Parts: sequence; structure tokens; C-alpha cells
Amino acid sequence: MDGIMLPVTLMAAGGSALIAFWLALRTGGARRAAKVSIGDGGDMALIARMRAQANFTEYTPFIVILIGLIELATGTSIWLWIAGALLLVARVAHGLGMDGLRGGRSFGTAATFLLLLGLGLYAAALPFIATRHAPKTIELTTVPAQG
Repeated sequence: MDGIMLPVTLMAAGGSALIAFWLALRTGGARRAAKVSIGDGGDMALIARMRAQANFTEYTPFIVILIGLIELATGTSIWLWIAGALLLVARVAHGLGMDGLRGGRSFGTAATFLLLLGLGLYAAALPFIATRHAPKTIELTTVPAQG
């Protein structure tokens, strides 16, 4: 991946955008089926789809931002790839779980909370442990122009 900056963040953000689109399509389908254009009309299937979409927008941006900032500060790592992939799997599982997939909602919720907590704690601690992760700096000197 030479030349690509923040590849984990790109993968997590791109995948999240696709999941957001998928959740929106599912919510729109439930709206059409229930013949409800505004609100939820008391339709439980629509309520579940709306909550899956809202839950996604409540948590996913924080995790993607944390992945991006950690990757920028420390570089790309296998652990960030795992975190990014887990985020995407968890959010799909949660969306399907809201429709009744056994264990999907609880897995998606637990994985999302663990990512939020783990990445948040690491990001908050990183400035204090930065000497282990400090990027190498190069001193540049200027040479006066001759002529």
C-alpha cells in the first residue's frame, strides 16, 4: 500500500459509508411497506430499522475518527486493521440483529462498545506514552542561495 496514506481509515470510512447506505435503503423499504413517510407510525419493523440506522450514526463516526487519529499518530498496524474490520462486521451484525438475527444485535453492540472504549482509552493515553510511538523527525537546514 505504498503511497496510500491512512489505509485503515480509508477502509473503515469507505466500508462505513456503504453500511450507512445499506441501512438507509432498509429503512426506506420498511417505510414504503408500512406506508409511513414521517415518523414511525407505530410500525415495529420500521422502528427497529430506524433505530439500527440511528444507532449506527451515533457510534460509528467516533470510532472511525479514533482509528484515523491513532493511525495518523502511530502509523498503520495490524491491530488497527482488526479494529476497522471488527467495526464493519459489528455494524452489519447489529443491523441484521435488529431484524431478528439471533445474537447479531448483542454481538454488534458489545463489539462496538469495546472498540469505542478501547480506542478511546488508547487515544487519550497516547500523548502520555508518545515517546514509544513518536515519529522520527528530520532536521532540515537551509543553505543560502549563491549568486
